[in-house]
Amino acid sequence: MCRNEVPVSEPISVGEFLAAQRPRRADAARNFDALLTAAREAFAEHGAEASLEDIARRAGVGIGTLYRNFPTRRHLFEAVYANEVDDLGRVAAALADRPSWDALTAWLSRFVDYAMTKRAIREALQGEETAVFLACRRSMYDAGTPLLERAQQDGAVRADMDMDDLLRMVSGIASVAFPDEEQRAKVLAIALDGIRPRP
Repeated sequence: MCRNEVPVSEPISVGEFLAAQRPRRADAARNFDALLTAAREAFAEHGAEASLEDIARRAGVGIGTLYRNFPTRRHLFEAVYANEVDDLGRVAAALADRPSWDALTAWLSRFVDYAMTKRAIREALQGEETAVFLACRRSMYDAGTPLLERAQQDGAVRADMDMDDLLRMVSGIASVAFPDEEQRAKVLAIALDGIRPRP
């Protein structure tokens, strides 16, 4: 099995998937990470049809380096998606010591960025569920649920909702076209005000 293949019959974690993809040599690993960053930016700007040549140029590498790391566009999509989810987990851990409402809303703001990238990738893959996508969903919920539950325990968030309700609401906002990020942030803040408990 080559480095970019993951057995779909076995449960995997996002961390395991990314570790299997990332090259061991330091310079190659830097190129891998630069390509993921460039691809995320390109997908956010141009959707899943973003040019692979443009992604390589943004990363400062040749197109051959891109194909050595990601033999197909699908490999690139899955790696970008998994990296975004892995980042959500790191953000959740970094926010653990902040007040519960601040931690939850900061994480959800980062989730909006992830959701925009996810939409482009899911459209390209026509909504197909792969082992990587299933692992990403588990990881995402594992990262966000403790933040929501802590905010509910503190009385900062209404108790009659769960993580699925919350992420569907925020994903809906992420899927709408806004003229600028300022308005997106404003609409998100209005929506999040609705999850606060009422007297």
